[in-house]
Amino acid sequence: MPPEYKVISNNHEITVSEISELYGEKGNFRVMQFSNAALQGALDLNEPDRIVFEYPRVMIHLMECNDASFENVFVIGHGIGTIASHFPEKRFKIAEVDHNVVDLSRRYFGYSMDNVMIGDGRHILEGEDSDTYDYIILDAFNSKGTPQHLISQEFFKITADKLTPQGSIIINLMGRGENDSLINAIHSTLRQVYTYTLSFILPGDRFTDVQNMIMIGRNIPIRFQARQMAGFIEMHLGTGHIILDY
Repeated sequence: MPPEYKVISNNHEITVSEISELYGEKGNFRVMQFSNAALQGALDLNEPDRIVFEYPRVMIHLMECNDASFENVFVIGHGIGTIASHFPEKRFKIAEVDHNVVDLSRRYFGYSMDNVMIGDGRHILEGEDSDTYDYIILDAFNSKGTPQHLISQEFFKITADKLTPQGSIIINLMGRGENDSLINAIHSTLRQVYTYTLSFILPGDRFTDVQNMIMIGRNIPIRFQARQMAGFIEMHLGTGHIILDY
């Protein structure tokens, strides 16, 4: 590939480039990045099977720890298809709003499965049968963060209907932890629908830093092993407002 490949899509720029350092680690990496500087995926060219980012490793641990025999997963937000690629024997259905993201994941990151639908993830999920999925994974961002129609009470009720009774929703978020009113609101809204919820954060140097966070909700107790959480730690959030569609 050229040193840097760019495409304009949905009014923003997607860049694929190769870099020699990623978050302080020296190496040989290929990354997909949006115009707002948000990295959407990374491939270690020296070790292609390695999962570079911490948050998909945490999601994988939560999936294996809470239901090791899972079969069906619905994902909103494709990126480079890291988690689906890790579980080629499982049935994944992926919703991605931007066909260019999918094309680039195939061309430059080796994604080979035919399981991605182009369109709005909520709309596609609404058309799925009830009690179908063991996991729903939300990993969707735009320039303003996670779209509001994917963090509302109405959306979480849709996810609960599509999950099996033992199923879980796992959400990748960016925010300032307990100091972030939107993060508190997302967690409070999730708790309106799911009996059990947990939140985890990848700590930063300052409490005001925007950090990677994971939330999980289900209707039976949640299990995890701290040593398998790739540096994420559990956090306890405050009460926020309930997010509604309108």
